[in-house]
Amino acid sequence: RRYVAGGQCKSTAKLDGKVVIITGANTGIGKETARDLARRGKVILACRDIAKGEAAANEIRAETGNQQVIVKKLDLADTKSIREFADNVLAEEKELHILINNAGVMLCPYSKTADGFEMHLGVNHLGHFLLTFLLLERLKQSAPARIVNVSSLAHHGGRIRFHDLHGEKSYNRGLAYCHSKLANVLFTRELARRLQGKSPSGEGCTKVTANSLHPGSVCSELVRHSFLMTWLWKAFSFFLKTPREGAQTSVYCAVAEELDSVTGQYFSDCQPAYVSPRGRDDETAKQLWSVSCELLGIQWD
Repeated sequence: RRYVAGGQCKSTAKLDGKVVIITGANTGIGKETARDLARRGKVILACRDIAKGEAAANEIRAETGNQQVIVKKLDLADTKSIREFADNVLAEEKELHILINNAGVMLCPYSKTADGFEMHLGVNHLGHFLLTFLLLERLKQSAPARIVNVSSLAHHGGRIRFHDLHGEKSYNRGLAYCHSKLANVLFTRELARRLQGKSPSGEGCTKVTANSLHPGSVCSELVRHSFLMTWLWKAFSFFLKTPREGAQTSVYCAVAEELDSVTGQYFSDCQPAYVSPRGRDDETAKQLWSVSCELLGIQWD
């Protein structure tokens, strides 16, 4: 069990006066990340289902004694909802210090978001890409700040299929998930490069870091779209991380003091981990950035 549990975040850093946003925070890894960070500072739970979000928030408030656990509606499958969420946050929060892009879908039957994007790509990558774009200036103003993108070991099986991004020519829901997780790694890499500036002296550096991570194989609701995976997850739950154990690397990337100036990296079990060759392809990262901006109708230079 101890081996399966993996690394633990040992940082006791407080987040007094700081604001954290966690997407998909009403269940699984996101909820456990929120539970931990609520012991340290103010946390905004960005959830598609407000009722489930409030239930999670009430539980966390009661356990931590922190009343600054707030729920806001966010549907990453709808850019209108993402923009409304961002507008609301910017109107109410003068500072934002940590953005954890945690929410995700996995093994969905073929479907599209409200804007016509394939669901895995739309929610796991494009939704978080747009959210980060909309909140980035507030993060810069509040720096030092951190962006944490929850990816997966599954990125090793992914490819960015620019000729068929939305899976209209061929679709495999397992591979679609892998592709979206690779997109998370590439987005993090290119975002970190842009935030660091181009001067050797560090001039132009924003003091906003961006890192991605693999939480581990976690017993959570993420496999709900697959009866087989749900059965397997239950049958082999002893060999899977609990949501709390799975949240450790997210918490580590959000608060660990030793990561203050670390950016563009990929972590697993609270330590640097191996990135696939495709996840280190800077040209693909730049092209994905450009295509993502085009699909979302934004200019992000």
